[in-house]
Amino acid sequence: MPKVLRIINRLNLGGPTYNAAYLTAFLAPEYETLLVAGVKDDTEESSEFIVRSLGIEPLYIENMEREISFSKDYDAYKQLDKIIKEFKPDIVHTHAAKAGTLGRIAAWRNKVPVIVHTFHGHVFHSYFGPAKTRVFIEIERLLGKVSTGIIAISEEQRLDLTVRYTICKENKVHVVPLGFDLNKFREKQPEKRLFFRNKYGLDEDTLAIGIIGRLVPIKNHKLFLEAWKKVVDTTQQKVHAFIIGDGESRSDIETLCNNFNLSFNTPTQNVEGANITFTSWILDIDIPLAGLDIIALTSFNEGTPVSLIEAQAAGKPIATTEVGGISNATLPNITALLSPSNDISSFTKNLLKLIENKELRAEMSAAGPEFAMSKYHYLRLVDDMKVLYNQLLNKNLKDRS
Repeated sequence: MPKVLRIINRLNLGGPTYNAAYLTAFLAPEYETLLVAGVKDDTEESSEFIVRSLGIEPLYIENMEREISFSKDYDAYKQLDKIIKEFKPDIVHTHAAKAGTLGRIAAWRNKVPVIVHTFHGHVFHSYFGPAKTRVFIEIERLLGKVSTGIIAISEEQRLDLTVRYTICKENKVHVVPLGFDLNKFREKQPEKRLFFRNKYGLDEDTLAIGIIGRLVPIKNHKLFLEAWKKVVDTTQQKVHAFIIGDGESRSDIETLCNNFNLSFNTPTQNVEGANITFTSWILDIDIPLAGLDIIALTSFNEGTPVSLIEAQAAGKPIATTEVGGISNATLPNITALLSPSNDISSFTKNLLKLIENKELRAEMSAAGPEFAMSKYHYLRLVDDMKVLYNQLLNKNLKDRS
């Protein structure tokens, strides 16, 4: 039985954890898998419950953290090197940047037969300044040379890796979309909707619009608030916005609300007449998705946004910026209205279009579940990965013979 050492940056809420967890749990009995993870930031919500629910006991590397630290990174590398020597994997599969750097170097130094890396997103634009971005691109090009296979999670990301930023040769890149257990987003929706709306005091005729994810600069919540200000000043509909998630930009986003004269509720304070609610993290995200009517996303950069996949599974129409793999993760103009990055006019127009047009919302809601369930179910992910692993292992054997 081939052994897979799976290495992930950290167990924080998001697509990478689900991806790593399902592949660790369900590749058996064809593959034996060990999951290794770094530690999350204090500002992030843990996703350890996801792996625990699948009976997975990760092996943690305390010094493999999000931020760059040469001393901690070197210590994490040495731990990975030791794990590889003891576990003797046939495949090392890394997920996201830090794990991809340290894990691939350790695997290459130990002559692991197959080295695979998944780009869940990338930092090739919008994260850092030009000089720092160039350094990361050059590092990824070097790592691409020692990788047996590179996994892009969307066709758009494949183009980024092979054409726009020339990270590696086209024959190394394989498109394998993410996979999730989406059944819960179709189950008991009326009961979940009633629970959510009662909890937050929403009348049934109030349209609830939600933006879900980490509160960090790359998510560009400023665009959402600018659009929201125009919405509340324009529409005659009863509306309420929910900012679901938390992170380092929380206080900055609250300051923007004050600057725009937008009053808001938080988990610890309720303001009469507020039309925005900060909920912080909600782990059972199927509950708010049942209660919301429209989902928004305003990011500068995305890989495959989990919130939009889950929104479509729940039958919710979407207004989003068209960045990264979003055009592949949705059906433009069928399940989602897309606008250029940071285009306040276009995004506001799309958001208002959904708010004002009940029939359009119904049409888009009906189209989402079938698309999401067929393209992003975790069993499809597992089957795709088994096929790819077999191809790469067989190629390695052929090359060595």
